[in-house]
Amino acid sequence: MIILGIESSCDETGVALVSTESGLLAHALHSQIAMHQAYGGVVPELASRDHIRRVLPLTREVLRHADLTLKDIDAVAYTAGPGLAGALLVGASVARSLAWSLNIPTIPIHHLEGHLLSPMLAQAVPDFPYVALLVSGGHTQLMHVKAIGQYELLGETLDDAAGEAFDKSAKLMGLPYPGGPALAALADKGNPKAYDLPRPMMHSGDLDFSFSGLKTAVLTMLRKLEQQGPLNDQQRQDLAASVQAAIVQVLGYKAIKAVKASGSNRLVVAGGVGANRQLREYLTRQMQKQNGEVFFPPLALCTDNGAMIAHAAAERVKAGLVDKMRRPDNAAVHPRWDLADISA
Repeated sequence: MIILGIESSCDETGVALVSTESGLLAHALHSQIAMHQAYGGVVPELASRDHIRRVLPLTREVLRHADLTLKDIDAVAYTAGPGLAGALLVGASVARSLAWSLNIPTIPIHHLEGHLLSPMLAQAVPDFPYVALLVSGGHTQLMHVKAIGQYELLGETLDDAAGEAFDKSAKLMGLPYPGGPALAALADKGNPKAYDLPRPMMHSGDLDFSFSGLKTAVLTMLRKLEQQGPLNDQQRQDLAASVQAAIVQVLGYKAIKAVKASGSNRLVVAGGVGANRQLREYLTRQMQKQNGEVFFPPLALCTDNGAMIAHAAAERVKAGLVDKMRRPDNAAVHPRWDLADISA
């Protein structure tokens, strides 16, 4: 089967084509970062309108790159949730309308399942079972992935996600939106041990996270430093490095603890923060010490994208699980949608 995948859950419009036999055929992505920069964050109404403008041109682009036509598509997959309601409805409406016109099925996909399975799009593919660290602006979770459709939640954030900690700390420091990548770039020039910042819940005895206190600690440190005058470049770089080190150490410690508890020796890292170089290097070193392996999606597929949606649909097709997703109701989209609802 050839599956068209559409992702529109937040501020990226992604479209891709995946074959159940030969894998990813083509993908295209449009980011709305430039549009939302003026507002310092995502404006849902603007996001939805921009998805409308982008989804069909991106569909034509991937078909052209794959040298295919609409008649070659066997199914249309789309992100059904979680996400922004209006943004989700754009992708769902296009997917369902297109599928109806072609007389082919639609496959609603859980956004987080797309991320959980995205490392399988890389050259080195993890075997089941594995522990997945799903880490982005909206989610920080540890999952035990036993097979396609079999996911067990091991731990999650109780407040801010790791990506939010990056972004909010960056905003406090006056860095441009989106703050996370800007903070990471600044951190590369700084000393990660310059400022003593907390590692929230690192030794809580469970696998949950909390990052809201780190944001408060950054604000307190900024006020302390600013009492001595405006921050110079070195202070900004050192503070950025210290923030990043705190987040990376907490994520890494809990991820390795989850791997040990699961009995597996494989760790998968997915989500936008999975592109962070320091996190990748830290987890690679720690897993090597455990004689284990760590897997990441290709850098281009760490953020939200259509490839992960089409791929998740293809894996569900091959596993015979397309019609076995337990959804809360028969609605086209689910802005709030627990991953447990799709677990076999």
